[in-house]
Amino acid sequence: MTLALVLVAVTIVVLASPVLAKVMGPAAGWVLAAGLAACAAMVISIHTPGETTSQVLPWIPSAGIELRLRLDGLSFLFSMVVLLIGAVVMAYSAGYLKEKKPAAFYALMTGFAAAMMLLVLADDLVVLFVAWELTTLCSYFLILRSGPKACPPATRTLLITAGGGLCLLGAVAMIWAQTGTTHLSAALVHPVWAEDPFFAGVVAFLVAIAAMTKSAQFPFHSWLPDAMVAPAPVSAYLHAAAMVKAGIFLLMLFAAACAHSPVWPWMLITFGLITTVMGGVFALQRHDLKELLAYSTVSQLGLLVAVIGIGTPTAMLAASVHILAHALFKAAGFMHVGLLEKRFGSRHINDLSGLAKSTPWDSAMITIAAASMAGVIPTLGFVSKELILEGMLGSPFDGAGSGWLLVGIVTLGAIFTVGYSAHMIFNTLPGPVISTPVRKGTFPMEFAIAVAAGGSLVFGLAVFLLDSIAGQSAASVARVNADEIPYLSLWHGINAPLLLSITALVLGLTLAAIVRRNLEAVERPLLPFTGVELVQGWQNATIAFGRRVGDLTRTDAPAFHLAIPSAGLAVAAFGLPLLWHGMPTQSPTDWLDVVLLGAVVGGIIVVIGAKYRLTAIIAVGIVGFSVALWYFSLGAADVALTQLLVDILTVVILVLIISRLGRRFLLTSGGPRRYGAAAISLLAGVAATLAALTLTGHRGLSPVGEYFLANAQEDTGGTNVVNTILVDYRALDTFGELVVLAIAALSVYALVQARALVDSPRLLMRRSSLANPVRNAIFLVGAGRILQPVMIFGSFYVLLRGHNAPGGGFIGALVGASALALAYVSSANEEARWMRLPYLAIAGGGILVAVGSGFLGYFDGSFLRPLHADLLGVHLTSALIFDVGVYLAVFGVILAALRLLGLTKPPPRAAASPPTPDGAPTGSLPVIDDDDDLSGTDEWSDPQTVGMQTIGAQAAEKPGAEKSGAQKQSGDTQGEER
Repeated sequence: MTLALVLVAVTIVVLASPVLAKVMGPAAGWVLAAGLAACAAMVISIHTPGETTSQVLPWIPSAGIELRLRLDGLSFLFSMVVLLIGAVVMAYSAGYLKEKKPAAFYALMTGFAAAMMLLVLADDLVVLFVAWELTTLCSYFLILRSGPKACPPATRTLLITAGGGLCLLGAVAMIWAQTGTTHLSAALVHPVWAEDPFFAGVVAFLVAIAAMTKSAQFPFHSWLPDAMVAPAPVSAYLHAAAMVKAGIFLLMLFAAACAHSPVWPWMLITFGLITTVMGGVFALQRHDLKELLAYSTVSQLGLLVAVIGIGTPTAMLAASVHILAHALFKAAGFMHVGLLEKRFGSRHINDLSGLAKSTPWDSAMITIAAASMAGVIPTLGFVSKELILEGMLGSPFDGAGSGWLLVGIVTLGAIFTVGYSAHMIFNTLPGPVISTPVRKGTFPMEFAIAVAAGGSLVFGLAVFLLDSIAGQSAASVARVNADEIPYLSLWHGINAPLLLSITALVLGLTLAAIVRRNLEAVERPLLPFTGVELVQGWQNATIAFGRRVGDLTRTDAPAFHLAIPSAGLAVAAFGLPLLWHGMPTQSPTDWLDVVLLGAVVGGIIVVIGAKYRLTAIIAVGIVGFSVALWYFSLGAADVALTQLLVDILTVVILVLIISRLGRRFLLTSGGPRRYGAAAISLLAGVAATLAALTLTGHRGLSPVGEYFLANAQEDTGGTNVVNTILVDYRALDTFGELVVLAIAALSVYALVQARALVDSPRLLMRRSSLANPVRNAIFLVGAGRILQPVMIFGSFYVLLRGHNAPGGGFIGALVGASALALAYVSSANEEARWMRLPYLAIAGGGILVAVGSGFLGYFDGSFLRPLHADLLGVHLTSALIFDVGVYLAVFGVILAALRLLGLTKPPPRAAASPPTPDGAPTGSLPVIDDDDDLSGTDEWSDPQTVGMQTIGAQAAEKPGAEKSGAQKQSGDTQGEER
């Protein structure tokens, strides 16, 4: 059994979760709990105490990045916390959830567990960073889906933790650059840590900031209480085993290497102690039990950060034991609050009383958890607190009494810990029973709480059972032998830590009694602002600043946006003399070049002088076709075919757009502005011409081009170098472009959904030859019946031949989309079967096909590496599958543009504009050409426009005239169609 199989098993649990949730509902939590427990058993079977298990799988070998996995004492400790606490929370969710089909919840929760497992097992810097960001995204989505009020807290959480992710990215980049490897284990023992104090200090600072944002340390602590909008299972897992523990894991992982810099212990101890005292004070103020537990997590994490900063083997043992203790009592605490919400409908101290009488078993369990949190003997929390005090007393730092100073601050934090733990118990358990609890369906919740709270007591009494797991973790972090780590025991005799613990217990109980008598006074805010307000203010200020910066260039005028690059190109021409090497070698002038150049120039002149939009589009089409012919004449068949097809589809889509605009351009700019635009355009054209003369014709083929020509067939089995570059050599770039295309389709869909398309009425003469475009499209209909099947099959042919001849997925999709465009412009209505194809699913399917072909590459060692085979004399390659993904993605986005931009009514689920009294859609503007004179017209029509064709004319009589029966019937029918 290998570590990769563990990740595969966890991934299977993630993939199975939505299916199980759909079939079983909330009860799927039991099955998912069993799945995570089974994964924990797999890890236990792999782990050998005192040894390190490693595995390496190829990922990006060209960059030296591998999927390296490592299981040592530290990763084993966190694996157990992640999987076993996750199993308990999954079982709890089976009783907590009210959703009938909680597929999204279970998928995100198990995905959270998978991300954490990848993080703790990662032995590669890049893999570590990817897993780190995955935990950030999982927490964001889990908080976001909690309800309508969850968006601002989720956003604030994402901003803070993503900022820490950027710090970690900077640290990863520096380590990679300085050590020359992404192998984490090798990088952490590289001599550069001791030889370069500046490097060690910067990396220590960045890693500490990254961990502090994730583990909610001052001044980044506000997101954790802010995230309490999430339901109890999410809070329990996030606090006990997932999100916040990721920061602690990172600190322990880098502790030995970063300890070479004095920045490391100074930051961790200072901010950790500030956080533990501050969190304790804020927790004691809270009467909402969930907020109380949130601030208690902040306080406990501060204690962990401080003791990690000490860095001694005893301190690392204390941190390892407290991670286990904290996971148990924090999970029990948050799950208990969720149970109170379900049973009593509240989690506020003022609404709860007499729990010891109404729910004695639950009260006993939360009492054990609170006792462990307060460090009361014989719980596991008592053992970890004693070890923390002992570790602080053994501080290795210089200065008389430094250990006692640290212990004094820790003891102060412990006093507040006892205080808020007692505050939670003394104000809810005793007293008269307020209401009858709801007991139906709560067994899974009671069971999970009992497991977590019972674990705090069992492992406290039998703490020796944790000797191996905690000791091995401390040894791997401190880089010492396991026999140098002290043994765990519940009783160490009467010593300084015990006396300090008793002092904290007595003073904490006294503090809790004072708080109970002065609840209203204690709840008053200590400061005139909160951390959440500061974060929100920073976010608002950043957005406002960005808006002001954007205002400098924000305009809807295309001319402004075109003027900037054009002017830049014109200015750049002044640097061309420095690169001038004389005129390039001239070849004899071909008469075809002259003709095509004339066509291009003529088309540009027509575009510039056009008053009508349709004239401009026709002229643009002429320019595009001329350029395509020029490519053909120069031998670039692939590029020419692509240009030709893109030009055809661009013209079609432009016509769809102008069908909703006026026939004429609205020329609002004055003469000086026109002349300025003309000058910039001429200068940019001259600059481009000079650049072409300067930069071409002075050298042969580049070394890269020579390599592709010489090796493409041997490397890829294909002779079409252009296609092999796209789908073999640079497939990852092409995959990124496919994602952009899919996003473009989604963007068009979202825009049309958000705002219905404006349908402007067209006023056409009834006696005009264009009044019945259905009849005028007979030629297109007839030709389409023959051409459309040919074009569709031709697109498949172009797709299949692309590896060895001009073609490929992109060009094939353009051919197929052109067939749809022909069908669209000749169809009688927009509901033709071609237009009902699921365009978003097709585009998304293309992405999935491309990803699937990429995973096939792992059989040869790398993502997207093409596989090759010969079958019956035919050379086959998995790059063809990738090209199919390209085909589908491009086909889907063009179909989306045709379908969405050609609609005369909003797509499904889009809100239509309310009609105005005269029947026109709100905001629609009748477009009447300036040259049309309708004053003397006896008859005129307002045709129903569908896509780029008009499907009939609804006659409108002169004022005061009556419609004929046929006219009324025609109008009614067309109204229904609209």
